[in-house]
Amino acid sequence: MRKWLQRGCVVLGLAMAGPLMAQAAAPPAAIKSAVSATLSGSARMPLPIERVRSALAAHYVKGGAAPYWVGSNRMQQFLTRLQNATLDGLDPAAYPVDALRELAADAQSGGAEEGAKAELYFSAFFVAYAADLKIGRVSPQKVDPNLFRNRKTIDALRVLTEMQKQPDAGKALSLFEPRNNHYQTLKRMLRAYTRVINEGLEWPVIGQGDSLKPGGSDARVPKIRELLTFTGDYDGPDSASPKYDSSLFEAVKKFQNRHGLEAKGLLGKQTVTAMNIKPRERQRQIILNMERWRWMPDQLGEEHFLVNIAGFELEWVQGKSERERMNVVVGAVATQTPEFSDELEYVELNPTWTVPYSIATKEMLPKLKSDPYHYAAEFELFANGKLADWGSVNWAAYGSGQFPFTFRQKPGPKNALGRVKFMLPNAHNIYLHDTPAKDKFANSTRAFSHGCIRLSRPADLAFALLGDKLGMSQTLIESIWANQQTKKVVLPKKIPIHIVYSTAFATSRGIEFRSDVYGRDRKLEAALFGRPTS
Repeated sequence: MRKWLQRGCVVLGLAMAGPLMAQAAAPPAAIKSAVSATLSGSARMPLPIERVRSALAAHYVKGGAAPYWVGSNRMQQFLTRLQNATLDGLDPAAYPVDALRELAADAQSGGAEEGAKAELYFSAFFVAYAADLKIGRVSPQKVDPNLFRNRKTIDALRVLTEMQKQPDAGKALSLFEPRNNHYQTLKRMLRAYTRVINEGLEWPVIGQGDSLKPGGSDARVPKIRELLTFTGDYDGPDSASPKYDSSLFEAVKKFQNRHGLEAKGLLGKQTVTAMNIKPRERQRQIILNMERWRWMPDQLGEEHFLVNIAGFELEWVQGKSERERMNVVVGAVATQTPEFSDELEYVELNPTWTVPYSIATKEMLPKLKSDPYHYAAEFELFANGKLADWGSVNWAAYGSGQFPFTFRQKPGPKNALGRVKFMLPNAHNIYLHDTPAKDKFANSTRAFSHGCIRLSRPADLAFALLGDKLGMSQTLIESIWANQQTKKVVLPKKIPIHIVYSTAFATSRGIEFRSDVYGRDRKLEAALFGRPTS
């Protein structure tokens, strides 16, 4: 059972009630004629067919396509794929496998009308399954208002056209699932977890207790060793010893790293809680994240940035290589960072900071009522768009409902944006930036900002990005910083940037999981399965 997550596991399909034979009662020409007659009629058809009727008519009537399903083994291939929908991150219960099997049986024993009915139903549900694979089962913004991704569409006629070219109906569906490495890795992870569930392997349960340090002993240690063998983090010798030795210490650190925990090897409450999450819960977590990747653009960009809100991390990708990776701070739970895709357009050195209205009225105004010059040293005041004097305003007369002022922080060491910001102009006013508050990066959970994304190593990113794209030297950039004058540097080509929320993903460290800091997994699970996670 050791390292079951690292093996290329394949879950076998469920047993069919009986093989569907390739023979059909009616000849193909008769079935084709019956399909055309059905689609050409004026009567409204059952909803699954009616939804894609125009595409079916274009394919079978105008296009003259021959029957694809009836008289072949493809019905059984498709039903096998539907029964194993869990391996695609979909819900087998969402598809009428039994009804389709009955239609297939009717096509074997009935005439042209039964053959036509089976042909149309199978094609209609093939399109439906392909759509679920390609664009997802639910609309993003119906799940959460902070998901700014438009529901993608799928060309039903193209699906049918591509289907017709494929000899294997089950494999044909794979043409429509996301091909990016993020999705495909999750799919492999899902197969491994599903195998564990199907085999009924007993998951070790670790009891809570005193914090355990290296060199100590604890009766829980053998169970911990067994569990970390399951997860692939421990590859040392099997042992019933209660001693927390160095090999297990390293395995615990690896587990903590993969779960976004403080990786000091100390066995505390958070680590034990993460260890006790069962494979079925992890399986569901992977399925949720596969759905998110279906919402994403088909092409992320040969070069792109990826900010994982739940992982508190930024990745800069060039081709198939990781150019840079760094920790980030994202929005607090009350001021969540939204999910969307945009393009990085320019970099601003020595940026000013225009204070958002909510911060100005809720956080700064109360202090100004006590001291009109409280912010005068670092901020400029604008009244109705014109520069004004701090002492000229009776702050007691203003509140959040009436506030015609704008505060702008000057460049400098105390500027909230630090020395550099990376701009992707968008309706959400979200961007990446430096920060003088470096202490927040010491936390494993880094949700502290008002929504924008703070970078742990912004200078490194500025040097690499501006050097790579514009040939600017580190010395030149540092000289610009030294004069504290704001400079906007436009990139010669915009770079796609995707802000995502991934609680299950893979890195060079292996399979990684993160906590649902914003509760978005719970909302998505309720949308997909009708109930929140426990």
